[in-house]
Amino acid sequence: MSEQGTPAHWARVRLDEVAEVRLGRQRSPARATGPNMVPYLRAANVTWHGIDLTDVKEMDFNPTEVETYRLRDGDILLSEASGSAGEVGKPARYSSASGLHCFQNTLIRVRAGEELARFFHLHFLKDAMLGEFAKASRGVGIHHLGAEALSGWPVNVPPVGEQNRIVDALDNYLSRLDAAVASLKAAQAKLKAYRASVLKAAVEGRLVPTEAALARAEKRDFESADVLLKRILSERRRRWEEAELAKMKAAGRAPKDEKWRAKYEEPKAPEAKGLPPLPEGWCWASVDQVGDVLLGRQRAPQYLTGRWSRPYLRVANIKDDRVDLGDVEEMDFDEAHFEKYVLRPGDILVSEGQSPHLVGQSAIYLGGIEGLCFQKTLHRFRAVEGGPATEFAQLVFRAHVRMRVFQKVASITTNIAHLTLEKFKESRFPLPPSAEQERIVLESARLLSVADAVEKQVGTERARIKRLRQAVLKWAFEGKLVDQDPTDEPAEKLLGRIRAERANTETPKTTRRARKSQ
Repeated sequence: MSEQGTPAHWARVRLDEVAEVRLGRQRSPARATGPNMVPYLRAANVTWHGIDLTDVKEMDFNPTEVETYRLRDGDILLSEASGSAGEVGKPARYSSASGLHCFQNTLIRVRAGEELARFFHLHFLKDAMLGEFAKASRGVGIHHLGAEALSGWPVNVPPVGEQNRIVDALDNYLSRLDAAVASLKAAQAKLKAYRASVLKAAVEGRLVPTEAALARAEKRDFESADVLLKRILSERRRRWEEAELAKMKAAGRAPKDEKWRAKYEEPKAPEAKGLPPLPEGWCWASVDQVGDVLLGRQRAPQYLTGRWSRPYLRVANIKDDRVDLGDVEEMDFDEAHFEKYVLRPGDILVSEGQSPHLVGQSAIYLGGIEGLCFQKTLHRFRAVEGGPATEFAQLVFRAHVRMRVFQKVASITTNIAHLTLEKFKESRFPLPPSAEQERIVLESARLLSVADAVEKQVGTERARIKRLRQAVLKWAFEGKLVDQDPTDEPAEKLLGRIRAERANTETPKTTRRARKSQ
């Protein structure tokens, strides 16, 4: 073996010795319109699975530029820059069957010729997947590979016959791994549908026997949800009156009559029109009727520093049914604001602003950080004492996301949906009898835990396939995947032929100009 694990009968060269390396054309507002609009590819069009042409932009290229930046069959495009180091250098091969395309300067084109194109594409795939391009990238926030760095990139070149055997073997291995990943993705899609069906059944009264049916079979009475809701509303009013009397007492005042009670605002019931039927013993309520809802504290520059710096949660911390405490920020909450916005275990946090399909995503806060508050991108739902079980309310909110209940009432601006405080409070809430809630929560947890276990196994398998893909690529370019054949044309002879062909097609002037443009 030679340098860095290169087999002795292979050659190790700089990329620009055997291929043309060019950075794409810079995008300019002045070229947004013009007489010669041409579709061009950018970093977003290069994926781990090839070129994605679903979203192709256009800009003006004059005829000379078209000739310079036009893509040909077999050209390899690598992402020059990315916000993620692991995406830098991600390669894909271009097929001319898709029509005329040029390319932008977020991509680097490698034109290696027919003999090396397939081999180099896999070579770059290996380097990208093993993080070699990430290590060589520069920049903070946005990582850049650079055409100059790629021009000097060391590549291993085996004899032609061995190249073909390596490519064929890799195509076989990688296609089988791709098929395995596709199967796992299909399983994940089925798990997603399964979870949605469990949640939907839970809030429609189809997951467990209803309390009404059980009571009838057992010849006993039961408390219907209508009675439960009346008790919840009575408790809400009692707590409000208690708080109002405490305020008056603290101010040294006593009520002169009963008029102060008229200030109480009953929470609105949901709009009856369009509500689907519920099982016997259930009733419709609104979120506002069954819980206390509060929008979080606004984040403002004056709160970023101060005497009362406290941790708070924001929308980024709320995943589906999980609070992520790995990245918690702080801002100033004085005593009054702290008392108002501090979280208690059992509070449900619901996203106010999110992608349309995720708006209303929620999680139960179980504790973990002392004195934790929450920001304006979140609603806090705190079930009324004696009201719905917190775990059942969380099932309702999760179902509302999957059934697009929240999305339908949200206001959407520039791909961000906002579930306003008013709309969240007005949202419908299917309320079953208390005993039935408990059974629904237990059965939902059992069924969803099965899905979680399968999901975890799928994730483990996908990680294993990723490692295996990396290992196969590494073995291939260390000469360990296929056997050596002494009758193969030597690598040096291949390189000599390629250099001669390049010398005949590139004049010194064009070579200097190409290198300068890089």
